[in-house]
Amino acid sequence: MKLLVKFNLVFLLVFVVGLAASGTVARKLLQDGAHDEVLDRARLLMENAMAVSAYTANQVAPLLETQMKYTFLPQSVPAYSSTEVLNALRKAHPEYAYKAAMLNPTNPRDRAQDWEEDVIMQFKQEPERAEFIGQRDTPAGRSLYIARPIKIVNANCLRCHSTVDAAPASLVEKYGPANGFGWVMNEALGAQVVSVPMSVPLQRADRAFVVVMGLLASVFLLIGVALNLMLWQLVIRPVSQLSKLADRVSLGELDAPEFKARARDEIGVLSDSFSRMRRSLVHAMKMLDT
Repeated sequence: MKLLVKFNLVFLLVFVVGLAASGTVARKLLQDGAHDEVLDRARLLMENAMAVSAYTANQVAPLLETQMKYTFLPQSVPAYSSTEVLNALRKAHPEYAYKAAMLNPTNPRDRAQDWEEDVIMQFKQEPERAEFIGQRDTPAGRSLYIARPIKIVNANCLRCHSTVDAAPASLVEKYGPANGFGWVMNEALGAQVVSVPMSVPLQRADRAFVVVMGLLASVFLLIGVALNLMLWQLVIRPVSQLSKLADRVSLGELDAPEFKARARDEIGVLSDSFSRMRRSLVHAMKMLDT
């Protein structure tokens, strides 16, 4: 097997192993980056929903107390306001979702779905848990969701959700006496859930992965071509010429031309040594002839 073939086999092995290792690390980093990007978006939407809820509870609800004696206004409910605001956002970005999912909601639209019930049960089983992050498949693709527990921490909220008799008549008239009662302080009653699609960030990560791998492969190939050219020009070609000349001299062609290497590297040193050996052999043959 020739030297150039051996060299390229070793280089190909290094190329494959290096590209595979680099690809594994690059893909992991890009996917982690996409996951962090989606998580940041979800947390931003969650903070937005919580800010709207706080604004409603602190500034809007007190202004509506008088009207609430005659007609229940859902705009005074923090969860209703945050849902409405983020539903407005969904008109431009329908793939995003927010829901104040409840096990026993006053408003039927807030009733938790099966997978949301599982999340709420996680908060019930782990009361100290403040956040739950997961992924699920949707018709639009893979989606990441972030959930935070909904708990009653203000006793004033129990005016509407403890018993039917204690609740405002306007609330019972609007939503009926069947739902939204029996809530308990400091217990996980539901969860604020924000869902953000992962398809777009993952597609960007995949495109970046293809570009990175293409660049790495191109660099490896350029290095391979450059090394092959250098190996051929600096080693294989002069060694081949020197080998042919040595064969001629060993067969008795003492008039074979000398091999002159311009470089002062190892090949040049070998060429000088061969030239001295050839001159010594010619001199010895002449002495034998005389």
